[in-house]
Amino acid sequence: MKRISLQPVHHILATKEMTVNQLLSQMTKTGVMGAGRLGRAADIYEMMLKDKECTKFFGLAGAMVPGGMKQIIIDMINDGWIDVLVTTGANLTHDLGEALGYRHYHSQEKISDAELHKQRLDRMFDSYMPDEIYEGLEDFFTKILPKLPKERMGISRFLREIAPQIPTKHPSILRACYEKNIPIYCPALADSGIGLQIWNYIQRHNLDVLAFEDLKEMLDIAWTAKKAGIFYVGGGVPKNYIQQALQLSKGATYAIQITMDRPEPGGSSGAELQEGISWGKLKEDAHFVNLICDTTIALPLIRAAVMDRMK
Repeated sequence: MKRISLQPVHHILATKEMTVNQLLSQMTKTGVMGAGRLGRAADIYEMMLKDKECTKFFGLAGAMVPGGMKQIIIDMINDGWIDVLVTTGANLTHDLGEALGYRHYHSQEKISDAELHKQRLDRMFDSYMPDEIYEGLEDFFTKILPKLPKERMGISRFLREIAPQIPTKHPSILRACYEKNIPIYCPALADSGIGLQIWNYIQRHNLDVLAFEDLKEMLDIAWTAKKAGIFYVGGGVPKNYIQQALQLSKGATYAIQITMDRPEPGGSSGAELQEGISWGKLKEDAHFVNLICDTTIALPLIRAAVMDRMK
C-alpha cells in the first residue's frame, strides 16, 4: 500500500504589524479549508503573472461595481494583470453609470423594498442604485450612437467604439480596457441596462451589432496562447464563454475560481474547475483552486497580497 504524503496544519499567528501578504502566506501554510484555499489562490495568481508565456483570461460576473470592486478591477487592468476580460452587461451598465457621475449607495436603515421603489432606488442585496442612472445612460447613448460606424460589428467592437466617448472625470473599467488595448467581451450585453438602451435606439435607427461576431476573435486568442491562465469571479456567461474557447485550445495551465455556488445542481457557476479536465478546458497537471468565498472579501485580499509579491 502506497503511503499517503501528509503535512502538518500550521496555525495562523496574527501579529500587530502583519501585512496582507504575510497573512495570506500563513493561510497557505494551514493548507486546509477556506484559509488554505485563499492562500493557494494568491500563490497561483502570482505564478500566472510571473509566467511570461501565459495569457490571462478574467471572467467577471456578479454585482462587482455595486459591491465596491470597480477600482480593484481597473488597477488590475492597468497593471497588466488581465489580458482578456469577459464580463456581464450588468457590470458594464453599473460601470458606465458611475463613469457618468452617478453612484451606488448603502444605508444602515432597514428600508422596505416598497419604500425603495417609491424613492426610485433599486436594491442589490444591501447596495442601492438610483433609477436616474438610466436617464443618464439614455442621454449618453442618444448623443453617441448616431456617430458610430454603420457597418456590422461585434459586441467587442461596439464597446471599443463607445469607450473613448466615456468622460474621463470618473474611473471606468470599460475605458481602462480601451486605453490599455485589452479586449473586452460581453456576449450577453442585451441582458442589461445598456442592452435596453441599444434596443430602444434600433427601433428607429439602423445599428447592426452581432452577438456571434466575437467568437472567432476569442477562439483565436485561446488557440494561439502558449499558455492560458483563468481567473473566474463568479460564474455565469463570462465563465462559460472562456471555458468554451479553452475547450478548442490546449486547456488552461493555471486556474482560480471564486464563487458561492455549489456543484450539485450541475450549473456552470458552481462547477468545480477540475470538471473542465474532462472537457479539455483544464490541463490534467494544472495549478488550480476552487475558492468558496464572497468575492468582495477574497478579491481585494488576493490583489493586495500579490501586489506585495510583484513589486
